[in-house]
Amino acid sequence: MCLGIPGKVIKIEDKNSLVEILGVSREASLDLLQDVKIGDYVLVHAGCAITKIDEEEALKTIELFKELQELAHE
Repeated sequence: MCLGIPGKVIKIEDKNSLVEILGVSREASLDLLQDVKIGDYVLVHAGCAITKIDEEEALKTIELFKELQELAHE
């Protein structure tokens, strides 16, 4: 099973980006995508942005991950 986590692009340099995922900044390659800009949401898997997603869907998914984190700490 593959798991892509949504993140917001906060910096772009050539084909590399800095993406905020659940409050943590991570590097993600943009080699697989075109037309990504700062503020876009992307799914990140294994250090690569694999697709762009709309903000509403990204925020819903982020909330689900937060709920899972809370459940794991109980």
